[in-house]
Amino acid sequence: MRSEEHSLPFLTEGLPGTGGTLKEVPEDFLVEELPLYEPCGEGEHVYACIEKRGIDTREAVRRLSRALGVAEREVGYAGLKDARALTRQALSLPRVEPAQVLALEVPGLRVLSAVRHRNKLRLGHLRGNRFRVRVRQVAAGAAEMARQVLAVVEKRGVPNFFGQQRYGGQGNSHHIGRALLQGDHRLAVNLLIGDPSAVTDPAWRAALEAYRRGALAESLTLLPPFCRTEREVLRRLQARPDDWRGALRAVSPRLVDLYLSAWQSSLFDRVLAHRLVELDRLRPGDLAWKHVNGACFLVTDAAAEASRAASFEISPSGPLFGPRMAWPEGEPCAVEEVVLGEDGLSREALVATAAAPDGARRPLRVPLTEVHVAEDEDGLLLVFALPKGAYATAVLREVMKGPP
Repeated sequence: MRSEEHSLPFLTEGLPGTGGTLKEVPEDFLVEELPLYEPCGEGEHVYACIEKRGIDTREAVRRLSRALGVAEREVGYAGLKDARALTRQALSLPRVEPAQVLALEVPGLRVLSAVRHRNKLRLGHLRGNRFRVRVRQVAAGAAEMARQVLAVVEKRGVPNFFGQQRYGGQGNSHHIGRALLQGDHRLAVNLLIGDPSAVTDPAWRAALEAYRRGALAESLTLLPPFCRTEREVLRRLQARPDDWRGALRAVSPRLVDLYLSAWQSSLFDRVLAHRLVELDRLRPGDLAWKHVNGACFLVTDAAAEASRAASFEISPSGPLFGPRMAWPEGEPCAVEEVVLGEDGLSREALVATAAAPDGARRPLRVPLTEVHVAEDEDGLLLVFALPKGAYATAVLREVMKGPP
């Protein structure tokens, strides 16, 4: 996927980029969840705002549930945050006291506030996220360059690319998803185990080279502990050689869904690349996305809807392909059919594919808000907010003019 990501076009083509690097320092990347609503102060749940570093949301849930004696499944959260940033988000905890939560000392996180509320937090119960990003080793005049770029992006919208972080550590999750979708079990296993040239860890690379030679026992010995799924797949393959389908049963349903979702994401990115020049304009036949509620409607008169697009009330949408997805008409439909065809599928074949995810629509652009740019001796500081489901990397690649 890396070469595909590098080839994605820029909305602000022609404007200079700041260049720079993002360091693996949590304080250089702060993600703050923007709540959909505030806790009301009463009820059986406690909404705990936590700050965490070095652990993802699921690990934070595990640690808090153990500390409080609460079942993990009863802990609610609105969004998943990874381990590579300093992040702030809310978790809901049932049948505990706010003072009890505030007094916790849990490695990797601290509790910033604890307030009662009536219901459990559910996935999606957030407006979006605010990002504070430090870009180091930037070009001279980086702040002014960034302001010029972000002024265009604020006006026209952030290209809603998924980008490279959607495709896994080896950049091939979407290829695994395609192989699963097409029922090519051997290819799916080979892709899942991976390509030695795509990893830098010496033991991991040696394990993948051993697999390529057919030395499964040696590969199992060399695989790092974090390759849990790969190890289980290899164990099954060692027990029953050439049973590729049986080996894939070691992959959890959640991970299978992630692979299929990555495949959808890669095709969405390709459709968006086709439409990028007119990101903020609607065509006849488009399915327009209402930003207020995520509903879509068919555009029959693009000129009549132009003012609503200009005010960011509505935007063109793109496909997360699946048999139950709504299709546009006219030229927008033709673009989507071409992209799907380039991947070896048709609308009819997609409907007949049992493994295909349902499908949905996604806006081709999202609004950028709360923008702030500053520069000091440490580099460039960018602050901005995005709606839920949008990625900060889509903003950063426009500013830096390269994959962050």
